[in-house]
Amino acid sequence: MNAKDTRGARGDSTSLVPRGGDNSGPTPRGGIGGFIRSLLSGIPWSERAEERLPLRLDAPKSGMLRVDNANGRTRVIGEERADLLIEIHKQVRAESPEQAALLLEKTRLLHRESDDGGLELEVEVLGRWNRRGRVNLDIHVPRGTTVGIASTNGRIFLSGLRAAVRLHSSNGPVRVNDVVGDIEIHTSNARVHTQCTCGKLMARSSNGRIELAEHRGSVDAATSNGTIHCGLEDLGQSGCVLITSNGRICLDLPKDVDGNLDVRVDNGLIRCARELKSGARERSGRLKGTLGRGGAPIRLRASNGTVNLR
Repeated sequence: MNAKDTRGARGDSTSLVPRGGDNSGPTPRGGIGGFIRSLLSGIPWSERAEERLPLRLDAPKSGMLRVDNANGRTRVIGEERADLLIEIHKQVRAESPEQAALLLEKTRLLHRESDDGGLELEVEVLGRWNRRGRVNLDIHVPRGTTVGIASTNGRIFLSGLRAAVRLHSSNGPVRVNDVVGDIEIHTSNARVHTQCTCGKLMARSSNGRIELAEHRGSVDAATSNGTIHCGLEDLGQSGCVLITSNGRICLDLPKDVDGNLDVRVDNGLIRCARELKSGARERSGRLKGTLGRGGAPIRLRASNGTVNLR
């Protein structure tokens, strides 16, 4: 399938919104609005244009969807449906209304079928230093769609899926809600938040807070500079590993849990509100013991921060 853009989709509507007033009144040469536009002429991003349009596509043959949207929010919603509905919102800024309109026209959503039968969506934005463009995507997919998303400066939201997901964002927060399947999240400078999830969950952030609520399954989460808060409804066989260099760790375990606890803190305190079986060892910066009958590993590591186990 050849790459296509969305310019031929039904429901296209384009609006140019110049800054400034209207052209009424006695002010010569275009009125107040024309005078302001003459002052702003050539200033980067002084004019803007936007367009909203829908696009319907067949569901990918392999059930795999990959999205590359560098600058813009990407939201994927799993629903009881057989096709894909993509709601596209293009927003651009340029130095003049003419250039804004041209940039809007050249900002496209490309779609193609991959060799493995998946569907690839890529946002293409053309521009120079004095022009900016972004595209927000709301993508409605069948619940069983496997999803991969890559973003540089945009938020990522996922909900309602029953398949594995893999998400990568450099400078945008990631939020996942109501997903059953293995989840892999990578961010560089952004917050990670998940809620009501089930499966193997891996989260990585260089400089961001990680919040994992109401998860059922194993967890592997690490951040260089940020707090980790993890709430487990059920502990998976692979256990729970939480690591932060500069931040606090808070782990809420289910009432009845079987696991082998190993906590280390270099500069901070260890607070444990759970009863450990006899044989537990505690010394400065280290706590080891058994919860319930033992089993799944529970490893918590903090270089500079307090660890709370509840």
